[in-house]
Amino acid sequence: MMKVTEIMTTDVETCTKDTSIQEVATQMLNLDVGSIPIVDTNGGSLVGIITDRDIVIRGIAANFTLDTPVGQIISSELVTGTPDMDVEDAATLMADNQIRRLPICEGNKLLGVVSLGDIAVKDPTDRNAGAAIEDISKPSQSND
Repeated sequence: MMKVTEIMTTDVETCTKDTSIQEVATQMLNLDVGSIPIVDTNGGSLVGIITDRDIVIRGIAANFTLDTPVGQIISSELVTGTPDMDVEDAATLMADNQIRRLPICEGNKLLGVVSLGDIAVKDPTDRNAGAAIEDISKPSQSND
């Protein structure tokens, strides 16, 4: 079984809760990513994640200004994986929670991020990656 540590991105750009919506959006543009992990200013512990969708739905649509700290709009209910997790288990966790990126943490310390793309590229024949993509792409049952 392949472990998530074999395929995860370890050079992950982060920001803090004090970073402005504008700065995070610019960071996403420059890095060509759709999410940025949020860490505390002290030890780098993961405290949340912000997605491009958070910026649009919780930020712009809620009339926050671009200089608003992202701490006001981040997703703080985190789903995380561990470094000893199998890729198959990560894909299942991502599918069950309809997420495309899974922060990998030891305790609260961010070690890296696994994306569906990482899983699909590493083994294009992996049925779990395909199932995860299919499950994540289904409309959620919430009233969002």
